[in-house]
Amino acid sequence: MTTGRRRTLIGAYATFALFTVLAGQFWRNLLGWWGFAAVALVVIGGAVALLLAERPAWRWRRVPKSTIAFLLIAALSIAWSYYPGASALGVAITLVTTLVAVALVLCLTWDRFVRALAGAIKWVLGLSIVFELWVAIFVREPVLPNFPDFDPDAGTLPMAFYWSRALLFDGGPIEGIVASRNILGMVALLGLIVFGAMLAAGSVRRSQGIGWLVVSGGVLLLTRSATVILVGVLVLAALGFAMWARRVGPDRRRGVYWAAAGALVASVGLLVVFWNALLGLFGKSEDLTGRFDIWNAVIGLAAQRPWFGWGWVGYWVPWVEPFDGLAVRNGVEYLQAHNAWLDVWLQLGIVGLVAFASIVVGALWRSWFLAVDRPRDATGRLLPHTAASFVPLLLLVALVGQSLAESRLLIEGGWLLLIAIAWSTKRRQWDPEPIPAAPPPVRASRMPPPGVAR
Repeated sequence: MTTGRRRTLIGAYATFALFTVLAGQFWRNLLGWWGFAAVALVVIGGAVALLLAERPAWRWRRVPKSTIAFLLIAALSIAWSYYPGASALGVAITLVTTLVAVALVLCLTWDRFVRALAGAIKWVLGLSIVFELWVAIFVREPVLPNFPDFDPDAGTLPMAFYWSRALLFDGGPIEGIVASRNILGMVALLGLIVFGAMLAAGSVRRSQGIGWLVVSGGVLLLTRSATVILVGVLVLAALGFAMWARRVGPDRRRGVYWAAAGALVASVGLLVVFWNALLGLFGKSEDLTGRFDIWNAVIGLAAQRPWFGWGWVGYWVPWVEPFDGLAVRNGVEYLQAHNAWLDVWLQLGIVGLVAFASIVVGALWRSWFLAVDRPRDATGRLLPHTAASFVPLLLLVALVGQSLAESRLLIEGGWLLLIAIAWSTKRRQWDPEPIPAAPPPVRASRMPPPGVAR
């Protein structure tokens, strides 16, 4: 196999793997759980084949030890789990998701990883628009999944059970192929980050970059997701402070940090004062659509086993105690704590929460300095800043912001991106190679197929 064909194949696999973790519900709605399992096996097999074919170098000092600690605690929790069978399944899913993330980081440069992520986001957003148009034009009524895990003939169903509610021409909210406006909105926000950085770095044609920015922004608005809009404000704030820190240099950043701390305190104060007005603006109830009840129930359970938790499971399984009926609202049983940090405390206790926080804080710390410090080459010579070096920080800020209202950081795309950023930034902590701006795009006739990383 030629080098060019090999790179194309690896890029196609990376795009497919990232699409799958970002749009897992698409496969489950389209093919059912067994079909999704088959797709997942293809992704896992591809990760193993990629590692065997590329045989990337392994250096222990470039491994985030916090990741190993967290996975070890999760695996050991099977021994004290209240639901050992479910814990074994949850640990296995977390391990294979980690495997895919590590394989992509070890075998692709950061630039190629971002290109694969961009390709996956394009597929999710593009297919979502086509799907919503099809439903709005031809079906004209809410659409159920092909393989529902509930009785579709059980009378009036909660709207959350539908794949799409056919509201595109009403201005949304739309759910897209992922069947959730919050998930679709988050993918659109990731698209704004990635496409914006690629456009600024000159690694994509200007027309294409602007076009996908418009698509991402349009989808985000159509989802009408209050959670993602607030996370987007947090991302903009992080970008602003990072650009400020770049401009003043390492010797004058104390003012940036004090300003950031002041902005945080002021934001909390304003949030408290204008809480009811903010809820009214986003059309939310005073209990944040039932989140307060869920949080109280989770805190009560976590307090019963505060140090080591009930056992790792990742996404809740509804057939075991204490998750059976733990969070039910308007006929919908929710399978998450709607807060990743409370979820980790519930499942792995304070010990697991410390390990999880170590992953996030370590990745944030390294991402920040990769974004604000000038990169160096192998000889130590300073190089110009690049727009691409903002991507790890902004992606991570978005994921952490989402983790305060959703538990998606612990599964599928959230977990994979967290581990990918943690491992990639750790490798660059010891490697002088900067996160580069990609070379200018070549003519259209020589471009790879859409969605394929170069």
